Amino acid sequence: MKRSRRWAPDARTSALRRRVAPRRGAGGTPSAPSGPSRRGFGGGAPERHLGSARDRGVASLEYLGMLPLLLLIALAGIQLGLVAYCGEQAGTAARTAARTAAQAGPDGGEAAGQQAGEAAVSDWLTATIRFTTSDSTTVTAQATVKVPSVLPGVSFFDPVKRSATMPKEDTTR
Repeated sequence: MKRSRRWAPDARTSALRRRVAPRRGAGGTPSAPSGPSRRGFGGGAPERHLGSARDRGVASLEYLGMLPLLLLIALAGIQLGLVAYCGEQAGTAARTAARTAAQAGPDGGEAAGQQAGEAAVSDWLTATIRFTTSDSTTVTAQATVKVPSVLPGVSFFDPVKRSATMPKEDTTR
């Protein structure tokens, strides 16, 4: 047997309706609640306490006082991001330089590796590539990238250095 659902007000909707509906006086017009309220007799909205006239604008001054600290924190975050980015770019330059220098023939060698490593970084960064050779089977490239500063003239970090070692291409076949 199928039951039909009829809408019936429950306790919650009745309470909500009671709170929302304005009170009606004898003539059907809204009236103020009778009896004492927080402010005394008369009802209506409670008054807002604004404090003294001297307290106006204090929040603005407090924000203005904290603004240098907030800017310093933001600049420190940007500077740390730049350090991480320069480390990534130095690693890319070192790997590219070592890979290119390990190739044999006209496309390889240290001069081509130097050029490829310097071209692997972003245009606004400069990489310095150095090669070290420990044996005849590998090439090690070390890339150094100077970290730019967010504040001109102030340098907090040393240049970032990364190295990569690649095996030389086998030309005996």
